[in-house]
Amino acid sequence: MDDCPEGTRVAVGVSLCDSAPLLWRHQDLRQVRSEGLVGALLGSLPRTPRQNGRLGRPLLLLPEEERLLSEQGAAAALPAAEQDGGRADLRLQVEQYEVEQQSSHEEQSILALEDRKSALVRAMSSPGAQSDEALWGRLEALDQSFTFPRSALAVQLSTARSGLSYCPESRAFLQADWPIRTQGGSRREVTYQVFRDLRGRGFYLTSAGKFGGDFLVYPGDPLRFHAHFIAICLPLEECLCLLDVLAVARLGSNVKKTVLLCSPGTDGTVRYTSLQWSGMV
Repeated sequence: MDDCPEGTRVAVGVSLCDSAPLLWRHQDLRQVRSEGLVGALLGSLPRTPRQNGRLGRPLLLLPEEERLLSEQGAAAALPAAEQDGGRADLRLQVEQYEVEQQSSHEEQSILALEDRKSALVRAMSSPGAQSDEALWGRLEALDQSFTFPRSALAVQLSTARSGLSYCPESRAFLQADWPIRTQGGSRREVTYQVFRDLRGRGFYLTSAGKFGGDFLVYPGDPLRFHAHFIAICLPLEECLCLLDVLAVARLGSNVKKTVLLCSPGTDGTVRYTSLQWSGMV
């Protein structure tokens, strides 16, 4: 990073998994957080994989966060050629893994066969056992009839990955000199204009799907503050059913948040209408 020419803005590296924009490098996570973008961690921690209370990399960006970074020249995707090189390395690692698995299966098959033979020998020497002829017959036929299923294969799970890079982007120096994919659609445009306006006012935003809205709006870092608003993005000309208005207002009251109806205007500004449930008289 220190070798970057003056005036050149270094971009965070965005990996696209199908349609999901992901950040893998820890320096990228720190950079977007310093710019007020939160995202959502998806990965399990290597040493505590069987819990979901604390998650790790990668960081999933909202589509609006990805677009904002792209417009600011602060994000870039790898060129296709470099991504192909990364996939070639991945294929080589997969082939090596399969070879190791096959070798481990053969080794464990031999050990399992010896263990089965030892069990039969112990049975022959125990009092009240079957006739020696029957046990000897089973022992001799064991070499031809014994099978060790792959489902019984013992697999070592690594809890630390020292020196292993997370993705091809970690081996590349990214600059914002090529575009990220474009995102269209009138609905997406409405939510992005609201996101950009609220972020420009200093608010932090996360997804509000579980609250029935588009964004949860925080006055500061979500690690330190609770959300104050539930933002619902609507075109200015869209009509709302009165029952829907009552439902979202009651929902906001139950979770102690104010509902914001956010509609971008034709002049580039965003109009906000706050809803609060005051009960029935």
